Amino acid sequence: MKQETKQRICQSVAAFRLPRYTEIPNVGLYLEQAAKYIAEYLAPLGEAALTPSMISNYVKKGLIDSPVKKLYGRDQIAYLFFIAIAKSVLSLDALRGFLRLQQQTYPLETAYNYFCREYEGLLRFTFDLEDTIDAQNDDDSDEKRLLFTCVVAAVQKVYLEKCLEAIAAESEEIPA
Repeated sequence: MKQETKQRICQSVAAFRLPRYTEIPNVGLYLEQAAKYIAEYLAPLGEAALTPSMISNYVKKGLIDSPVKKLYGRDQIAYLFFIAIAKSVLSLDALRGFLRLQQQTYPLETAYNYFCREYEGLLRFTFDLEDTIDAQNDDDSDEKRLLFTCVVAAVQKVYLEKCLEAIAAESEEIPA
């Protein structure tokens, strides 16, 4: 892969940041608004967005609580960000188990903010934007190790797909 292509790929994620728990709107978002809000954040990664029908299915399958008066609150949006990223590497049953485990061990705000920091840190490291991983080792619980493993898999998938897309684009640039 050309150096300028690699730099372009790295820069595509350089400014990526997920909203922290308190930055997620708590006024409630309608289904379409929730899907659009999440898609706007994940667009730089090329992550498959959640469609309104996918979100409705996650409610039906019990992954997130039902909306209140058709509005999705901060907790539901935080869960949807995790689901949107983790669904590419975990089955629906594994996601359900992961969410149950989180609910038994950490408050949602703590778990979600930890997830955001780990995801962003691993993205920056994987895309050669930082030389080290900023480890958040305030405790070395099994739950945090499982989350870290999930995040590593999701980040590696993003990296692989971005590189393969860039290589394919480069090959199209070369005259036959």
